[in-house]
Amino acid sequence: MKAKARKKRIFLLALNAVLVLLALLCLLTIRILSANMEAQRAAERWQGESGTAFRQISCYLPVDEKQSLNDMYAFRYKLLDALHKAALDIDNDESLFVDAWSAVDKLTVSSSRASGEASVIAVGGEFFQFHPIRLLSGSYLSENDLMQDRVLLDEDLAWLLFGGTELTGMSLKINGVPFVVGGVIEREQDFASQRAYTVGQGLYMSYDAYVSLTGNEQAITCYELVMPEPVKGFALDTVKTNFTLGRGEALENTGRFSLLRLYKLLGQTGTRSMQAMGLMYPYWENAARCVEDICVILLLAATVFAVIPLVTAVVYAVRLIKRGKEGLEEQVLPRIKDSAEEAVRVRQRRRWEKQHGLHEKKQ
Repeated sequence: MKAKARKKRIFLLALNAVLVLLALLCLLTIRILSANMEAQRAAERWQGESGTAFRQISCYLPVDEKQSLNDMYAFRYKLLDALHKAALDIDNDESLFVDAWSAVDKLTVSSSRASGEASVIAVGGEFFQFHPIRLLSGSYLSENDLMQDRVLLDEDLAWLLFGGTELTGMSLKINGVPFVVGGVIEREQDFASQRAYTVGQGLYMSYDAYVSLTGNEQAITCYELVMPEPVKGFALDTVKTNFTLGRGEALENTGRFSLLRLYKLLGQTGTRSMQAMGLMYPYWENAARCVEDICVILLLAATVFAVIPLVTAVVYAVRLIKRGKEGLEEQVLPRIKDSAEEAVRVRQRRRWEKQHGLHEKKQ
């Protein structure tokens, strides 16, 4: 019987060890997958070693409610006003926040070698602060660029048009208008971004240049922002109050892969994919949602794996407490009781001796 009980304990111990390892593996995978989502970590990069907390907010607009560059500038003024009212004046306002906006389209591109249709992401603000895509050559586009005729090609388009990636300064045409290659980028290599980016060869260009080229002033469908968070919920509430969302959506990217946020998503399983607002998420948001869905499944699995070890730990803890209580009642308490009773008897005897003068006689 003892040998059988011992085998049972060993099996239970091994089972719990395996389940704990599986739960930890699921949690580690969540951490690895979320760490690959660089587009969701702009607040962390912007904050650096600052003691001020920052949050990243993204706004997505319906295709029939696009906004213009003037709308972005108008929101910036409202945002600065809200930050100053919250006494968030730093040495200069440029340190208070960083933002970016983007629009998507398809345009015709050509070089002396080839031509074709390319997916275009027109960007404004500091877009590459939010999307630190790897450069193969050249440099990023910036809001401070004096000339707006530079474009970044992805690797596929670079090979199609020029047969290489070291192309800085080369000329091409977009819808027949001359532009200059400012650099070549490598698309994100994580599996979620590769699945989400389905629009083929593409390029990035300045939003100002895009408007000049197409005349389409109302084209912005995505706005991204990093701003201070002096109290919980301040950043998201400020955006929802001051940014014209219409039927659009504002969400907080920072901490979206935390265990608490993932547990909340468990309650939205099924309904989360339903939306009737006419939103077309950019590929980086679709990639983040793909990773979120996988992380929710992993978290559920980790929770299930942890149930048996947790129950086992509770059972053993109860048993130890019970054994400790029995030992206390059977061994420790009787000794304490005997000691206390003996001490009482000694005090009573001394008191009696003192009353009858026996104590003095002994001295």
